[in-house]
Amino acid sequence: MDYDFSFFLVATSFVTGIIWGGYVLFIKISKIDVQNKPEPLLVETAHSFFPVLIIVLLLRSFIAEPFRIPSGSMMPTLLVGDFILVNKFAYGVRLPVLHTKIVEIGNPERGDIVVFRFPKNPEVDYIKRIVGLPGDTIAYYNKKTYINGKLAKQVSLGRYHGVGQGSHMTGAEHLLEDLSGTEHSILIKEGYPTVEGKFVVPEGRYFVMGDNRDSSNDSRYWGTVPKQNLVGKAFFIWMSWDWQHKGVGFDRIGTMLK
Repeated sequence: MDYDFSFFLVATSFVTGIIWGGYVLFIKISKIDVQNKPEPLLVETAHSFFPVLIIVLLLRSFIAEPFRIPSGSMMPTLLVGDFILVNKFAYGVRLPVLHTKIVEIGNPERGDIVVFRFPKNPEVDYIKRIVGLPGDTIAYYNKKTYINGKLAKQVSLGRYHGVGQGSHMTGAEHLLEDLSGTEHSILIKEGYPTVEGKFVVPEGRYFVMGDNRDSSNDSRYWGTVPKQNLVGKAFFIWMSWDWQHKGVGFDRIGTMLK
């Protein structure tokens, strides 16, 4: 069980519901006439907050959850300060806090951008791109990706110009990579050391990498992600704020992720 924001929402929803519901039940049983009389302050507060908390809990647990991008590991697709929405039902419906799946809906696909609970510390959320599916063999050599022995094609888009908190990536090579039909941008910076090797993805697990290949703590370093750790699929940038650049990035708001 994770004592995170979901736990807080569940706990406060339960407490406010008990207070309000208990008061209503007490009035009905005792047959006290409360017409034109204000509710006790505690009951009034619970009455006001309970519906709001329930709506937020349902939306956040089963529909979409907001996240903020804290690092540059997914540049150029996601920048530091982007605020994204994550589809919570893309891979099945899970109970909040317990993370137990109650409805199976779909499976992750290669190329999906996913938020997941970091296997080494499930209290921390990571965001990466799925490169390897269960049963795949992923190889990474000379800053190139091979999927089941086949090279993922890369087309150069020139040199990248970073801004704000991403300015340190200025000069990196900007490439368009094809992951078996899913095209997306990546960054490669010459001279940066990286882990190389061949990795076999076990059943029920996924191999993930950051689009900023030389600045990403991902499956190349700590292994694969269990399916039960997946939180959802990132699909939309609803706000972008980089205090080192221009504040609100209006040009990024409304961007659909791919």
